[in-house]
Amino acid sequence: MAEQLASVCPLDCPDTCSLSVTVDAGKITKVRGSDANPLTKSAICTKVSQLYPDFVHGENRLTRPLRRVGPKGAGEFEAISWDQALDLIHDGFQAAMSKHGPQCIMPLNYAGPHGMLAGGSMDLRFFHKLGATVLSRRPLCGGIKSEAWAGTFGAIAGVQMTDLEQSDMIVVWGNNVTYSNLHLAPVLQRLRDRGGKVVVVDPKRIKVAEQADLHLALRPGTDIVLAFALAAELERRGAFDDDFIAEMVEGADEFMAQARSFTIERAAEITGLTADDILQLASWYAEAEAAALAVGNGLERNRNGGAGIRAIFALPALTGKFRHPAAGLVGGSGNLFPKTMGKLARPDLIPEGTRTLNIIDIGRHLAEDDIDPPLRGLVVYNHNPLIVHPDQNMMRRGLAREDVFTVVVDIAMTDTAAYADVVLPAASHFEHEDIFCAYGQQFLQRAERVIEPVGEALPNTEIFRRLAQRFGFDDAIFQATDSQLIDDAINADDPRLGGTPASALPTGTALEMGQATDRIGFERIPTTKSGRIELKSAYLTDKFAAPIPLYVPLAEDQLAEPAHPFALITPSSNWRTNSTFGGLAKSDDAPPLEMHPDDAAARNLSDGQQVRVYNDLGEVFLPLRITDSVAPGVLLSYKGAWMKTTANGQTVSALAPTTKADLSEGACYNDTRVAVAAA
Repeated sequence: MAEQLASVCPLDCPDTCSLSVTVDAGKITKVRGSDANPLTKSAICTKVSQLYPDFVHGENRLTRPLRRVGPKGAGEFEAISWDQALDLIHDGFQAAMSKHGPQCIMPLNYAGPHGMLAGGSMDLRFFHKLGATVLSRRPLCGGIKSEAWAGTFGAIAGVQMTDLEQSDMIVVWGNNVTYSNLHLAPVLQRLRDRGGKVVVVDPKRIKVAEQADLHLALRPGTDIVLAFALAAELERRGAFDDDFIAEMVEGADEFMAQARSFTIERAAEITGLTADDILQLASWYAEAEAAALAVGNGLERNRNGGAGIRAIFALPALTGKFRHPAAGLVGGSGNLFPKTMGKLARPDLIPEGTRTLNIIDIGRHLAEDDIDPPLRGLVVYNHNPLIVHPDQNMMRRGLAREDVFTVVVDIAMTDTAAYADVVLPAASHFEHEDIFCAYGQQFLQRAERVIEPVGEALPNTEIFRRLAQRFGFDDAIFQATDSQLIDDAINADDPRLGGTPASALPTGTALEMGQATDRIGFERIPTTKSGRIELKSAYLTDKFAAPIPLYVPLAEDQLAEPAHPFALITPSSNWRTNSTFGGLAKSDDAPPLEMHPDDAAARNLSDGQQVRVYNDLGEVFLPLRITDSVAPGVLLSYKGAWMKTTANGQTVSALAPTTKADLSEGACYNDTRVAVAAA
């Protein structure tokens, strides 16, 4: 008999929806939204509702440990037992460490599941105890924005999506709401219904822009120029809140010294926008008492990404928009949760002097052996680096090395797993308990397993418990149960938990972690060193950034006749979260390359035609979609497609550079420059 059980969506998305899962005879047959989370209110995205049952029970599901029996990349494996798999890993890593020391081993993981246990708990304890190289993961995505927030405001929250019902204007800036922030969409519609303004700033006319009052399709990487021009125009109009600046803002004079050089006319030329549209946005923003900015992660992915986000963050500070509880900036939700990551991940176990490597550089380190000690052992989990990392072909060369012992832990047989020596079957989040702290809303949720693990799959926590045991780590911290790990993850003394340990929080409910009085404003000052909003930041200067945001034109965009004249952007798809679900039939179509009609006509290209998109790093063959939803000079193709979707086994990540942003050495996917020709 079918039953309905509560769960939580673990995908890399700010909304963190509550779910209702139909289970029949031990199998998931349907996934719907539930009303446990007051924000998500039973509405979930298409990919979760339509793809999860096949993801958990379909043909691509891993159910047994595997050992490679063919060449790396061929995907030829045989089934083995868990004991055999653990022995192979132990022996392979010990052989490498005997030659090069423990730092030749490294975890290569990212944000597949966002539960705190699956995302980073027993696994990090294991690697820290082993003395493995530490991986800096945040530069791949989200790290730039997070650091910009921390340097400007500290560990404090901004406006939450539930606060926005009283806003009179929302600017959606680099945030594809429909695909990646679904529950902001009805808020925007209700705002417009009561006469408020919605403005979208995005290189593509995304779906939410079609219903907006104004869409500004700026050139990728020029967000800082638009923000500077808006600040200068708002100052000229007398829209600055001098009292708020005097009491709450650090570095306003230095910031404006940079911003004033960007006139409306100069900004229009650089961004590709019209002067009238920039002025219209400035006018509406100046007039709105409760104007909020909903800034996404897309605009951080270029060499001016950190400066761009910091300049946008300055706008509500200079105009005093933080005075209103429904205005200012949407974000900072992660700062509301009483996380105790030190207890959970145990960084105190890391031996002194252990190196840290940037995740963006791992393909090069593997392929070129340019570090000492070299990398000779990897455990890839919560991640599909061959599809996700920039410079895909460099990563492929690194993973193909026979002298790098590679373990892949995953739910599905991914493109990366084809290069593994040992593949371990991981449990989906439906098969173990976990605790979920969102990064886009303020509700804490716990989920229990709704089905038993499929086949011989195990939760990440149990896999690394067994690895720790096999390596002789018998400390009590490596025997902690999942319930104990949940209690290590959340501060039980936090009054908002009401004395209830996190492991005892009821499933099917959501505990609110912050009220409006917890947000940036006069009631709660920022937690920066100065106690003010820091437009000039010493903290960010230490994080590879200038004290004040600076605009640095990209050299390749200054050429009269560049070899690669198009800017290629690769946002999220409606059918994948990064590369999750990429192995399923419904998400296996090659994503088209979107091109403006004028650009297509100039090259005699037609809609539906197969085209070659290329630069010095690689080439990808994609079907062409001609549309005026992208501006001239800009191309778009959705990220996350697997290699079988293209003729030559390269996807758009093959074209992305490994250059670093101006903050936190972050990835610069949107600095990709390409040429296009008929295939």
